[in-house]
Amino acid sequence: MSAGASTPATLRPMIGITGRRFRLGLVEGLDERYADLFADAYMSDFSDRIAHAGGIPVNLPYDADPEALCCWLAGVVITGGQDVHPACWGGDPAVVRDVDPRDNPMVHDPERDRFEIALVHAALARHIPILGVCRGLQILNVALGGTLIADLPPGQVQHLSAAAAPTDGADDHKVTFEPGSIAERLFGASAVTNSWHHQAIDACGNGLVVTGRAADGVVEAVELPGAAVLGVQWHPEWMERDDPALSWIVAEGSRRI
Repeated sequence: MSAGASTPATLRPMIGITGRRFRLGLVEGLDERYADLFADAYMSDFSDRIAHAGGIPVNLPYDADPEALCCWLAGVVITGGQDVHPACWGGDPAVVRDVDPRDNPMVHDPERDRFEIALVHAALARHIPILGVCRGLQILNVALGGTLIADLPPGQVQHLSAAAAPTDGADDHKVTFEPGSIAERLFGASAVTNSWHHQAIDACGNGLVVTGRAADGVVEAVELPGAAVLGVQWHPEWMERDDPALSWIVAEGSRRI
């Protein structure tokens, strides 16, 4: 073996992280000559925590072929962000705003939806571990044929928190996990988490099971029995304490290199 070549003891899993795309004109102070060009954005909190857990974070642009990516990746994180387009799950098209998602990163982005749904299918086909975070949990569900609640009504639990990240959440946002699930193994019988979502899972997609709920019954964790697939409705990258969901995806990825 040549000098500097990797040995099995030094190999680290490559964990793909999805992001979003926006027009550079949205960045205040940027040279206006670049205003009509696009940039891909990824939350550095994911990269930081995945690297800290021993993985190699890899940012995934929409242009990358999902099947080709899954020849290299040891794990995939589908991250949070804007609502999934209702056309993907049979929702009401009247809620879609006629705004270019490149000009407002919080409106529906069909290109992102297509990429992430295809990435879920490619990862499942190759038995690559998947972690879905917030929107990512909903993408996982929609990719498997599930549906969503378009807008959660006000209730006893505040799901769309006004708190700034990072935060460990408020006591009213307690998630209880099913015995024997991946989530229960990682978090124990229950955990208080942060929360920034107004949509949630309605009907589960094919094979998915609910393994965590808030006190009002809203789905907070899902899994695919027999596979390394976990979806969480909160943001582990923005918990103040270390959230084991991110070390889990790295550990599962390590089993596959």
